Amino acid sequence: MDEFEFFLDKAWSDGLPVVTPTEARVARMLAGTTRDPDELIGNIPPALEPATVRTVAIHALMAGCKPEYLPVVLGGITLMLRDELNLNGIQGTMHGVAPLMIVNGPYAKKIGINGANGCFGPGFRANASIGRAIRLMLLNLGGGIAGVASATVFATPLRYTACITENTERSPWQTLADARGHAPEENTITCAMVESPRLCYDDASQDPERLLTGLADSMSAMCSWNQHVRSDMVVAMGPEHATICSRAGVTRADVHAWLIAHAGRKVHDLKRGGNWRPERARALNIDPNDDDCFVPVIKDARDLHLIVAGGWGPLTAICHGWGGGSRAVHGTYAIS
Repeated sequence: MDEFEFFLDKAWSDGLPVVTPTEARVARMLAGTTRDPDELIGNIPPALEPATVRTVAIHALMAGCKPEYLPVVLGGITLMLRDELNLNGIQGTMHGVAPLMIVNGPYAKKIGINGANGCFGPGFRANASIGRAIRLMLLNLGGGIAGVASATVFATPLRYTACITENTERSPWQTLADARGHAPEENTITCAMVESPRLCYDDASQDPERLLTGLADSMSAMCSWNQHVRSDMVVAMGPEHATICSRAGVTRADVHAWLIAHAGRKVHDLKRGGNWRPERARALNIDPNDDDCFVPVIKDARDLHLIVAGGWGPLTAICHGWGGGSRAVHGTYAIS
């Protein structure tokens, strides 16, 4: 029997061929860490099958990872099992969101995670296989299969893979990790539940406020959950857009604060369509009868994850969040 067809027939993949996990290959993958192969990382909801270092390595192998990618996969799945991310909820949701990994630090650069041209797309083994390893575990160990444990209506391409880094070489600002107080030599991961990126094209604006006004409008889509509940959002500014701001003396912190203050809509606009419900407004301590009340997209400053990524060009990518009660998780990971 053809080994690739065998695995596809068993539904042990994401619909794409996987690398056959022979004992020799698993041993090579485990060489990427000094941790005990039988160490329990956690149980993946909702099926709650155990993820050990060995089973994580097996899925990393199946996804096409190199052994040196294993510490990032281990770090990512460990973070995702924190209660505040609510992996159980995201596995069963109707929504099409996925845990996006933003990997910062020198190790991301060493193993070739891409944060420049095409970072959300194909062609980069580290990005593709690390994110895919996470997805395979969510399917095989967690049972998050569409039509089975998952009620997702459309899903999202991010459910194949969702792993990027920042474009530090072309960014005029500090990284997300730097802004959170980490030293440059620390290796960090942020995981946030988000939709596929919405691309915002603006080749006209040379003034930061004009540029940010357009981005704020895209952030405040009437059908996005961010506009109606507290939820995370990733704004990945392209280096060109970030540089327009930087050249005018606008810092990353300035942009972060400006978007929080200006991205949103008034109640009378929200009533016209989208996810508006009076009870959702009341839950935010907003009077649904006050038509002039401004409702910000970002309800808590910690929920806006501003990064610089992608190649040079007049674009910014905005990833709206999930409405089911997830909070982004952030932390360092060990590379041994």
